[in-house]
Amino acid sequence: MDFADRQDFDDAARGFVATLDPVTITGADGRTVFDLRPYAYLDGDCPDTVNPSLWRQAQLCRTNGLFEVTEGIYQVRGFDISNITFVEGETGVVVIDPLISAECAAAAIRLYRAHRGERPVTAVIYTHSHVDHFGGVRGVLPDGAGDVPILAPAGFLEDAVAENVYAGTAMSRRATYMYGINLEAGTTGQVSGGLGITTSTGTIGLLAPTVDITATGQEEVLDGVRVVFQLTPGTEAPAEMNFHFPDHRALCLAENATHNLHNLLTLRGALVRDPRVWAHYLDEAIELFGATTDVAFASHHWPTWDPVRVVKFLSQQRDLYAYLHDQTLRRLNQGATGVEIAEDFALPPELDNAWHARGYYGSVSHNVKAIYQRYLGWFDGHPTSLWQHPPQALATRYVDALGGVTAVLAKAQDYADAGDFRFAAELLKHAVFTEPGNTDAKNALADVYQRLAYGAENPTWRNFYLAGALELRKGITPPPMDVGGGMTAALTVEQLFDSLAIRVDGPRAAAVRLTIEWHFTDLATTIRTALSNGALIQTPAPTSRATVDLGVTLTRDQLLGLLTGGDLASVEHTGDPAALGRLLALLDADDPGFAIVTP
Repeated sequence: MDFADRQDFDDAARGFVATLDPVTITGADGRTVFDLRPYAYLDGDCPDTVNPSLWRQAQLCRTNGLFEVTEGIYQVRGFDISNITFVEGETGVVVIDPLISAECAAAAIRLYRAHRGERPVTAVIYTHSHVDHFGGVRGVLPDGAGDVPILAPAGFLEDAVAENVYAGTAMSRRATYMYGINLEAGTTGQVSGGLGITTSTGTIGLLAPTVDITATGQEEVLDGVRVVFQLTPGTEAPAEMNFHFPDHRALCLAENATHNLHNLLTLRGALVRDPRVWAHYLDEAIELFGATTDVAFASHHWPTWDPVRVVKFLSQQRDLYAYLHDQTLRRLNQGATGVEIAEDFALPPELDNAWHARGYYGSVSHNVKAIYQRYLGWFDGHPTSLWQHPPQALATRYVDALGGVTAVLAKAQDYADAGDFRFAAELLKHAVFTEPGNTDAKNALADVYQRLAYGAENPTWRNFYLAGALELRKGITPPPMDVGGGMTAALTVEQLFDSLAIRVDGPRAAAVRLTIEWHFTDLATTIRTALSNGALIQTPAPTSRATVDLGVTLTRDQLLGLLTGGDLASVEHTGDPAALGRLLALLDADDPGFAIVTP
């Protein structure tokens, strides 16, 4: 890589207006939710404990403050892992992607207003359904949406709920590893999140969209600002969109083209993304907007200016995802498995040498495996893989075959001394799963993880290794915030019942038959929920007859109250009031601190 190339540093600094000193953001309770002070070490030279390429990316991601993108469009960068963008209209400002936390979004809009005037928020745009692009909305609309339009791609709310609520506990737990949330920032700890320096840990909320973008070419005028939309479903998120400001000759690329290779299967967990359509939509963006764009910006990293550079950037990003897809499929159809393809997969030189195509968030290795999974699933086709032992049972058998834990530790040390940390970690994982209380085994594995971390170019790999090492040495620290909990108020009643259904303890509920009909006066609808063979089935507007244990007449907000411990006596009901308690008693509590590196 050409470390003398400083174009990214020039672009990241271009248009600087002002910043906070220090960038330390606190909540109402005084708790720090985002702080750049610990990253002052990035002013120094790269140490041996950090990959030089990652060090460079971290320095770029630490760039912070209010920046002018082009006349009338400003971004605050470095106040969270994502960017917040302000587009000035006739009477106020259109806000794009209000970060993760309300506290950070509020700090960003205060900085903007301090230098651009007290403009009210006249519209909000969510580019896609990931929490770092909507979670801080109450920081810019603290009193709710009112008559302020909130625009999002069709399917946004459903996809945001599916990702952040239904599987939110597991994703949040794994996110502590992926983003290094419990690691100290420093040369031996968390260096960067790749997409930004780090994530905030403030208050998450969601205001439901009021305007759906349903077709490419759809044009909306927001506070006098013309916006032309391009739907890009199935790319970086299930519901996502790019959009163009024709009067500004500016293109917002959401998270579809940023200054890194993105992931097709995020380490925190998600649906596998489709690189084929991702490449298609980037090509479509070039066709639709390339000739009329002077600057392209996204909700992470820094903009790209000049029409020639914009098209080159988009073309290389397009080629990156197309090449990963096509070459994985080519070799897949020759019989290679995902692991085999990933081991020696090489990008063409032009892409491999482009800084914005480096694996600072996704990686070639994991993306190839994700493509294999998308088409063929987890099974590699080998009969032995059909019915493998689970991890702890497998570990005890391997350790027994190798002569016991002491022998495994010695053999692992041999591999580590030879520089094969990957296999040393594999052996030590089996030792830890066989004897979870063996301190020598845990410390040995932690040491190997640390060595692997120091060499990683990808910060999410680094964070995973170091988080694993930390928990082996110190024990588990649950996630500091509940992503799904902050979104509950925006859920539809159907989504609320879906959230209940995935918490039902099926074995305990298998023999229970229980039916409740919910009559919503504010929605003019009825939903029947019934336990049947351990599954909670919801039937909207039922027309069939059924024996109902309990009938409840209420509003959506009253349902929220009942599901969070409210008293049924406060709402109108008929039948057996104990039925609700019997249902709630069958729900399991999620475990936000489940084990990962130990059984």
